[in-house]
Amino acid sequence: MREAGEETGQMEDEKENSSISRSSEDEEEEEEEEEEADETKKQARSRKRSEMREEQQQQGEGEEKNNTKKKKKNRRRVLEEQAKVGGKRGICYLSRIPPHLKPLKLRHLLSQFGEVLRIYLAPEDAAARRMRRKRVKGGNSGKNFTEGWVEFAHKSVAKKVAEMLNGESMEANRRRSAYHYDLWNIKYLRKFKWENLTEEIAYKNAVREQRLAAEISAAKKERDFYLSRVDQSRAINSMEERKRKRKKQEEEAAQEEEAQADGDSSALGTREGGPISATGKKNNIKPLRFFPQKKTVVDGGGAHATPRLGLDVLSKVFGQKGE
Repeated sequence: MREAGEETGQMEDEKENSSISRSSEDEEEEEEEEEEADETKKQARSRKRSEMREEQQQQGEGEEKNNTKKKKKNRRRVLEEQAKVGGKRGICYLSRIPPHLKPLKLRHLLSQFGEVLRIYLAPEDAAARRMRRKRVKGGNSGKNFTEGWVEFAHKSVAKKVAEMLNGESMEANRRRSAYHYDLWNIKYLRKFKWENLTEEIAYKNAVREQRLAAEISAAKKERDFYLSRVDQSRAINSMEERKRKRKKQEEEAAQEEEAQADGDSSALGTREGGPISATGKKNNIKPLRFFPQKKTVVDGGGAHATPRLGLDVLSKVFGQKGE
């Protein structure tokens, strides 16, 4: 009975464990599903946002296109109106502009004679301005103009102004004015339109830009050539340095080989008793030994005389004095 009760308890425990494991697995699956749902929601939100942004961009581009079209139409209309009225306008040319005279002041001076539409004053060269500022210390360091064009609303007014003011004082009624002693240098330009001036200015600007582009390209070519030469010189110097190092290493290796060969030859010579050449081979040269010799006594002094030993030698050998 006890064994049966124990088996039933084990079965119940296994069932509880299996139910717990299943519940945990179900919970994990539910969490994964919730995470996937959240991710899908986030993706859908991001897609909606991107779509909204694209729609806004498209709307903005459409509005810009419409604005550009309207601006172009307005420009065309203004140009057409100006072209219709342009035949009635007159332009005067000013060959000299006094220092400190600005377009606003010029408009104020000429507007009392008639309606002034447009004014263009050509600025002085930048190099001339730098030289002027260097020469005159504490003087006029502002921007000056060299020449100018003034457009009047009517040709008749432009002609009368040019005839009346040319060679006269700019401000004759005001002696304390800075322009009292400056004279008008003005001339009416017959059959001249403002478009001609704008075309000339655009042409000058284009020529200037082309010249600057050519100078910049030439400077870039010079720079590239210089850098290539520098790189080439560096490469040549590095090659020469490698050659010098290689030559030095070869010389050091040759000196070491010679020193080693000399050491080996001296060691072999001390062992075997014979000198060894630099190539490592033994020289078959027998050493010569010199001892003190006694001169022989020759009888008769003839060519075929037999040599004999001296008496002192014989006496030493035999113990008696020879006759």
